[in-house]
Amino acid sequence: MGTGASISLCQSLSSVKVKQGGNKVGPEPQRIFGSPLDIVAKDTTHRSVPLVVQHTVEYLEDFGLNHKGLFRISGSAAKIRALRLKYDQGEEVDLVKEGDINSVASILKLFLNQLPTAVFPEELCTDIWAIFEVNKNCATEQTRCLKRLLSRLPEAHSRLACFLVRFLAKVAENSDVNQMTLENLAIVFGPTLFRIPCSPLAYKKQTLCNAMLLHMLQRHEDLFLESASKYFSPMEEQSQVQREPESREEPTKAEFPPPR
Repeated sequence: MGTGASISLCQSLSSVKVKQGGNKVGPEPQRIFGSPLDIVAKDTTHRSVPLVVQHTVEYLEDFGLNHKGLFRISGSAAKIRALRLKYDQGEEVDLVKEGDINSVASILKLFLNQLPTAVFPEELCTDIWAIFEVNKNCATEQTRCLKRLLSRLPEAHSRLACFLVRFLAKVAENSDVNQMTLENLAIVFGPTLFRIPCSPLAYKKQTLCNAMLLHMLQRHEDLFLESASKYFSPMEEQSQVQREPESREEPTKAEFPPPR
């Protein structure tokens, strides 16, 4: 091998080493899907729920509340993969331009399904199941039991539970159009929010969890009364901001519809 060839080979090897080292410079973006909730919830606004949840809920409140079969029809697999990748890489996502109602709804469910620990962890639910079932004919006692459960949730899980339940209740308000009643929403989201492992009693436990979620949706104002002022959904927060500066004046009935 001649001198020129040796120099050329050394230069090639040198450039390869530099290129490999360059790929390792700087921290990689935090993966969103499949990461613990308390970690992904740090990169949030003052509502303190994960950005992907904020974005998807805001989009669905703007465009999806009257969409027939919301959360029951799967979105485009290609769009779901593309949106997930952008969130995982920390890129800016424009759901209006890059998504559609079914794909955005699927992204929200995918994020919740891939949490390492479900929104309602099994270990916190176990001692509530029996009490909830025993008191199935007493809604007041069931509400008391659920309040006990919610008070024991980790903070990030409690915030997300409040945010999601209030949003799903809003979806059900439009069930005459979207056909997603409280019962249907409990069936769709029960396996996602309460993740029951396979066992001979799995079906019975899941049925009970769906009933618990239905009760939460029906009594969300009582269950989340203390948290409601902290965790607004995007539409609720915008409405609250609009009311505050005008509350000093004499509002008319036309300006402010009566509370539901």
